[in-house]
Amino acid sequence: MGKTEKLTVRKQERLDKYLSAELKTTRNQIEALIKSGYVKVNGKTVKKGGIKLKVGETIEIEYPEVRKSEAKEPGFDVEIIYEDEDILVLNKPSGVTVHPAPSVKEPTLVDWLKKRGVSLSTISGEERHGIVHRIDKETSGVLVIAKNDSAHLSLSKQLQDKSMGRYYLAIIEPPLKEDTVVEKPIGRNPKNRIKMAVVPNGREAKTAFAKIALSKDQKTELIGAKLFTGRTHQIRVHLNAIGRHILGDCLYGFKSRSDKIKRVFLHAYILYLRHPKTGTKMRFVAPLPDDMREFLKKRFDWESINEKIVPEQFDTIFDSVS
Repeated sequence: MGKTEKLTVRKQERLDKYLSAELKTTRNQIEALIKSGYVKVNGKTVKKGGIKLKVGETIEIEYPEVRKSEAKEPGFDVEIIYEDEDILVLNKPSGVTVHPAPSVKEPTLVDWLKKRGVSLSTISGEERHGIVHRIDKETSGVLVIAKNDSAHLSLSKQLQDKSMGRYYLAIIEPPLKEDTVVEKPIGRNPKNRIKMAVVPNGREAKTAFAKIALSKDQKTELIGAKLFTGRTHQIRVHLNAIGRHILGDCLYGFKSRSDKIKRVFLHAYILYLRHPKTGTKMRFVAPLPDDMREFLKKRFDWESINEKIVPEQFDTIFDSVS
């Protein structure tokens, strides 16, 4: 077991809500710790976040250790964009799942981190060491890893107050009629549990989409996407809701062609945040992967695209839709 933290309850409240406020992290992360048996109240392990606390009770959190030996051997490598003693910024390849889950059989990004002996935060529980936010398996691009719990708490708070975020690039068909914002609730698809969907009782979700460049035949388009919330498959679901599909995304409506696009052409291009220790504003860029770059060079005006996706000015393409 890793480090232990003790808290004395100062007001009556639900356990999960109280810990989320005290540790300045998300309820999902707290729930993961509770369900994994890492939280005790008055010396007894609790497994439900909804229990009511009483003033004066003692909460004990035992953060799990990273066990390198348990990691699967990854058959891939990951580009490191930036690293210091608090954070690690990576360019995740398409096809790599971020963290283990019961349905995941192949090695994950967490396995890659463990095998390389990277120091990781443990506040998200045993299966999600260091993971502050995630990217879909099919999506490539920039991702930040917390190397200690202090950094993890700071970055989680930034996610909540929107001072940390990402800009995406996607190749879609058909093209957008105009720049637009989609604000529709997202939840599990009632007819297909693998998919997400716009559903009346779903969680609030908002995405901005901005036109960047049309292909030479004007049938496909490179667009930018900005997330205001972080729901599973959010960009893909919101595009599907307005009759657009990301190339390669067969799960959400793309029809395969003879050229056999082998993965979803969605890339997390830019990550912005404040350094968890110094507070310095930082911006990281994950270069376009080779397959998306080659597709754009072949079917678009590549020089024009380069002028429009300059990282330092990328925010401005959303000026009319944010």
